[in-house]
Amino acid sequence: MSLTFHWFLPTNGDSRHVVGGGHGTPATASGRDRPPTVAYLSQIARAAEQLGFAAALTPTGAWCEDAWLTTAMVSQNSERLKFLVAFRPGSVSPTLAAQMASTFQRQSGGRLLLNVVTGGESHEQRAYGDFLDKDARYRRTGEFLHIVRQLWDGKSVDLDGEFLRVEDAKLSRLPDPVPEVYFGGSSPAAGEVAAKYADVYLTWGEPPAQVAGKIAWIRALAAEHGRTLRFGIRLHVITRDTTAEAWAEADRLLDGFDPETVRAVQAGLARSESEGQQRMLALHGGSRESLEIHPNLWAGIGLVRGGAGTALVGSHDEVAERIKEYHALGIDEFVLSGYPHLEEAYWFGEGVLPRIAAQGLWTHPDDGASVPSAQVPFTS
Repeated sequence: MSLTFHWFLPTNGDSRHVVGGGHGTPATASGRDRPPTVAYLSQIARAAEQLGFAAALTPTGAWCEDAWLTTAMVSQNSERLKFLVAFRPGSVSPTLAAQMASTFQRQSGGRLLLNVVTGGESHEQRAYGDFLDKDARYRRTGEFLHIVRQLWDGKSVDLDGEFLRVEDAKLSRLPDPVPEVYFGGSSPAAGEVAAKYADVYLTWGEPPAQVAGKIAWIRALAAEHGRTLRFGIRLHVITRDTTAEAWAEADRLLDGFDPETVRAVQAGLARSESEGQQRMLALHGGSRESLEIHPNLWAGIGLVRGGAGTALVGSHDEVAERIKEYHALGIDEFVLSGYPHLEEAYWFGEGVLPRIAAQGLWTHPDDGASVPSAQVPFTS
């Protein structure tokens, strides 16, 4: 199977420094360096499209711009790129969400993917009027996706569930194609929902052994329901012509972490109810020491950012090898990002993707598109 690569739209702002935020923590001041205007986000989208990324993930939460509205506008300034829109089932009715997805598909030419985020932070959920606890939110997500998938199949739905109730729900126009559902979560409740309803299970960038364990867990759960899923991983990237250049950039980012900001962010994330977030925190323990937790896997981003907190760091060849290592475990989709997102898209797209293509593991989504040749660093 050809690998699929996605990029990221920083709707919380962008910078040459790490922009923190997420999982109940606000975006850091660096997010104001490059505000998330439609013009700037469209610039990133067009770059990602030209380089061969399949889609761009847009996050959700109080720390960033609304994903639905932003991607709807950015889609008008791009042609092929799909949008992996993150949204929370508790904030919209399932019938309306199914209708919104159907409309997005028609107006964008079928370029919608959905990242269903149940919500791991109760205090943030309550700000949006959602007062269920975490396990109940996952059970509601299951009901939500059951209704949405039935509607996308053209069925009329009646359901009087534990949390959701609809009568004679149906869509007048079906989405074409039906959006694929991406879903992540490390808790038992999350696993059950993924096994029943997800097309792609996403994990954050943990070391390969831990990722292998997650894949085996979800595969077994899905098999119980007669289903098979694809698997994806969410990572940042710092890739350069040489190893030394890449680690120098990682060190530059680390030097920009204000100690007080690190303490405040870590204190906030320590209260997170998300098992995935706690697994991210365990990779670095809040310390700046020993951040390379696996060859070329750096946990420094997680010191100031919630959610995905690890980066692949190294030469283009080294990063390509780590991608192959994850692929050998069963990972077929890579959702990537880097600071700043415009420049890092080019570093990865022109440095790593040609190497992956040369090994027959990736082809440009545009038929006949040329892939830059992998450049060998100049040495004297």
